[in-house]
Amino acid sequence: MKVKCYIQGMAAISPQSTFEGDITNMPLVRTESNRLACIEPDYKPYIPANSLRRMTRILKMGLTAALKCLAESGVSTPGPIVTGTGKGSLQDTEKFIKEIEQYKETALNPTPFIQSTYNSVNGLIALQQQGTDYNNTFVHRGFSFENALVDSMMLLQEGYTHTLTGGFEEITPEHFYIKSRIGHWRTEPVANTDLFNQELPGTIAGEGSTFFVLGAEANEHSIAALSACKLLYKPDPMQLTATLRELGADADLIISGTNGDSNHAHYYHLLNNTLTQPSIPFKHLCGEYETAGAFALWLAASLLKAGTIPSALFPMVQQLPSNFKKIVIYNHFYGEQHTVMVVERV
Repeated sequence: MKVKCYIQGMAAISPQSTFEGDITNMPLVRTESNRLACIEPDYKPYIPANSLRRMTRILKMGLTAALKCLAESGVSTPGPIVTGTGKGSLQDTEKFIKEIEQYKETALNPTPFIQSTYNSVNGLIALQQQGTDYNNTFVHRGFSFENALVDSMMLLQEGYTHTLTGGFEEITPEHFYIKSRIGHWRTEPVANTDLFNQELPGTIAGEGSTFFVLGAEANEHSIAALSACKLLYKPDPMQLTATLRELGADADLIISGTNGDSNHAHYYHLLNNTLTQPSIPFKHLCGEYETAGAFALWLAASLLKAGTIPSALFPMVQQLPSNFKKIVIYNHFYGEQHTVMVVERV
């Protein structure tokens, strides 16, 4: 979809120190395990203490990222709230399932079930900010966040002045173990900084919560412009090549979703053969998960705002470009859902 909209505020809670938003001074958080966990901020300035006790990690991360995003944009009422998530609140889901077995389907606590629904984050944001507009959550695996993005762009085209759009995901020990049994993660521990040294089966797990206020018009808060978002389901090489050329031929920088997984690396080889511009990865910063594209968009907008690429965050890249105005993001989720986004300087 090609409809230009403007990022007027954003916030990210991730395995890096992204919540403060200063990418130029952000150190690279290095891990030796195959699971990147979020660095969680102090929630007390954003959520009342009596509510904090009843909320799980993903609810706290989602609500806090959304509230900070709204504060930075200067928008008090969120308007339409549109999000994407692949799994929702895994912690609540697992707790509810365990209690079904533990209590033999009797005397169940309804709270984990209520909070396990995919739209619980949206509901909390609306309640906190007294939002009564359109409210929707997309659960489409690797298309979840991008579908929310396209929906938001259509809402802006239809007349809304702004939307609150985001993606959120969490990884629990149980879910990490289940996915390791089907080969999603590396069999041996690998540091995130060494992820691209050698292509092997599997990658590293991640999680995060990222929100944006998207506006129909540029204003003093505008950070970057999102000019295109295209989704491709299981594309053939010719279709993917044509899309990359159409959207990325005049880009100055490519942000690639390469994750060191040899099972699906051929798509990123095709990217490198199609577009010759400088390219940087992002999944050593956040790991692999369904809505990692939201982190990539935050990264692209942050780099455009800063006007430079901090070398500390990309030690594996030998030569970083210094002059860029247009960034293309290409990512896929296990070879099925492919997405291309175009982000430009305002």
